[in-house]
Amino acid sequence: MSDVITPLNATRVEVRQVAGNIGAEIVGVDAASPLSDSVIAELRQALLTHKVIFLRGQSLAYESFVAFGRRFGELTLGHPIYGGPEGRPHLRDVDSRGDGTRANHWHADFTYMEKPPAFAFLHNKVCPPVGGDTMWANTAAGYRDLPEGLRALADGLRVLHCNDSDFTDATYTGTSRRNYLQHVFAAEHPAVRVHPETGERSLMLGGFARSVDGYGPQAGRDLLRVLQEYATRPENTVRWRWQPGDLVIWDNQSTLHYAIHDYGDQHRRGERITVAGTHTVGVDGRPGLVVQGDTAAFNSGATAAM
Repeated sequence: MSDVITPLNATRVEVRQVAGNIGAEIVGVDAASPLSDSVIAELRQALLTHKVIFLRGQSLAYESFVAFGRRFGELTLGHPIYGGPEGRPHLRDVDSRGDGTRANHWHADFTYMEKPPAFAFLHNKVCPPVGGDTMWANTAAGYRDLPEGLRALADGLRVLHCNDSDFTDATYTGTSRRNYLQHVFAAEHPAVRVHPETGERSLMLGGFARSVDGYGPQAGRDLLRVLQEYATRPENTVRWRWQPGDLVIWDNQSTLHYAIHDYGDQHRRGERITVAGTHTVGVDGRPGLVVQGDTAAFNSGATAAM
């Protein structure tokens, strides 16, 4: 199934749907080259429609990567805890041999912050010959799949997200557990958020979701588990097999993702940048709010970083 975008100059740009409910491959775009506003608008629309878009064969140095990302909005710092490499403040080096946390659990990026990123861009540099795929789930489709009564319940729930989450020791690499938890961040968000651009409702869940306001620990965990099962049904997911040079962009406001750790000690490395997001807003209009920690520098520091 293919949806053709209006060509730019002599370049034919195509959007090729990858799975039934999420994901599309973009063909004919060189992210390192100057792109017209109309092409960027088409890419943005494809991203909002398909939730995650895939571009093969991209060659991006830090400067061109940042320039492309900025066409979608203001960039954040590389990470609210780790920052970014020297001279590359917007970058997060996602390296299996580095010091960090493995992302082999369903999550959206930085939901423990008051304003999680809107979009994320991950450029593959090294991938194992077998394994290391990433999966994305469409949380808007998950919301639509809820039975009417469960949907009405979810509309009114508030959920605490925290970076001190239910990870195992295997989730962390090197000394990252100690470093990661030196600064604990927490935020309260609606379980159902309204997308700031499309108005679409989606489930806001994932591995950083810790408890549900007004419910005991066990009942809260059960609610989160049931809701997430709808979002991560195979019918609502797409799985991507990486190749060096792949660039993947996802809407962090309406997806969860899972980096599959099935490649042993093989090397896997990518570079990620993120576009600053807005306050989450629930069906009742109530915004998300900070509970613990100050992440203002993550967004405001990014503007002054370059």
